[in-house]
Amino acid sequence: MRMAPESCDVLVVGGGPGGSTCARALTRAGLDVLVIDKQTFPRDKTCAGWVTPAVLESLEFDTTDYAQNRVLQPITGFRTGVLGAEETETHYARPVSYGIRRCEFDDYLLRRSGARLRLGETVKSMERENGGWLVNGAIRTPLIVGAGGNFCPVARMLRNENGRAETLVVAQEIEFKLPAAERAACDVDPAVPQFYFCRDLAGYGWCFAKGDYLNIGLGREDSHRLSSHVEQFVDWLKSRGRIPQTLPGKFNGHAYLLHPASRRNPLDDGVLLVGDALGLAYARSGEGIRPAVESGMLAAEVVVEARGDYRRQHLESYAQRMTERFGSRSAQSDAAQWLPAPLRQTLAARLLANSWFARNVVIDRWFLHAQQPALRAPAATALAA
Repeated sequence: MRMAPESCDVLVVGGGPGGSTCARALTRAGLDVLVIDKQTFPRDKTCAGWVTPAVLESLEFDTTDYAQNRVLQPITGFRTGVLGAEETETHYARPVSYGIRRCEFDDYLLRRSGARLRLGETVKSMERENGGWLVNGAIRTPLIVGAGGNFCPVARMLRNENGRAETLVVAQEIEFKLPAAERAACDVDPAVPQFYFCRDLAGYGWCFAKGDYLNIGLGREDSHRLSSHVEQFVDWLKSRGRIPQTLPGKFNGHAYLLHPASRRNPLDDGVLLVGDALGLAYARSGEGIRPAVESGMLAAEVVVEARGDYRRQHLESYAQRMTERFGSRSAQSDAAQWLPAPLRQTLAARLLANSWFARNVVIDRWFLHAQQPALRAPAATALAA
């Protein structure tokens, strides 16, 4: 006999930081939330893996509890520059960010969300039914929150604005446990991650020690010859004694959209998108965790305010709140693009090696977004009121 579909107030597709943050806020507001993800948790996730104090504040994060048996590497400085050019180090008197392992971080957030979980299950079908949704023929819900990353099936269902094509940022990354002997031989200070921009300024590579683990990767807006760029970066790091001469395993791939150029619709009847599913990564740094967390919080506010009526007109304020928080979406313009490429690259190398520019622009503004205060979650009682 065929079983009746399982019901929930909200179905969140994707258990990453955006999905789990949204699920937690909705669960605290008294809604029955179900999270579905094609992976079982904990799972590996391609990502450099660092979060700012603003993210931890928004998440109401207990760092003492988390750090008991997980990696939480305080970051008090950065080494930056252009590959092959002069480098500079910037230091702070207190931690300005923390290194995390996504397999641990995402699992922690998902488990504490309080939502019901269906893990290891792929979303194969979504059908409109009586003003709601029937998912996989087995889950009935009035609202779906798409939080499944760039390739989220919910995002694929919503057509892009104007049908315009989008340019993906592509990255390759490897993270592995570094034996103590090799760790001592590598010129990588765990408190000082290293970021090096490509000479053509189309991306950057990183080298980052987190506790006993080393994370190496490179991302570019131009996917052409990505593997070659990664190989050159790895060889450059090896030649300077930053990383071991032999790396275990292979690099894993990842793709995402930058917010200014994303054309994905944020909502429709009974649907909202958050995080990488919407294309929210910061333009300069490519960071996606903070935008995912904050979009999950904003989506939850709108859902609670809709009071069960999830027609598009009752979800429209989500688009406005996203613009207020992240800015308008438009093709990114760069005033320096009119300069010849060689001159532009020479000027960039000099600027990135300048200690004032590195601290105040590259790190504080581009990477840490220190100018923007943390988004505070409303109290659960306020949400439910």
